[in-house]
Amino acid sequence: MKNNIKIERARHNFTQGDLAEKIGVSRQSINAIEKGKYVPSALLAIKIAQLFKLPVEELFFLEKGE
Repeated sequence: MKNNIKIERARHNFTQGDLAEKIGVSRQSINAIEKGKYVPSALLAIKIAQLFKLPVEELFFLEKGE
């Protein structure tokens, strides 16, 4: 699963640590999500989307074949 979290973080001037603190996870979790190594739970995806005031599908999307 691909995502636009890094782009949104930059738009809001958040570090990975800032975002992690705001949603209650580790910085390493944010790093793994951004790199596509970890797919967040629905609850975590919703928390991130709400923080950025975006629909979940604008942050997370499937690639062809997924």
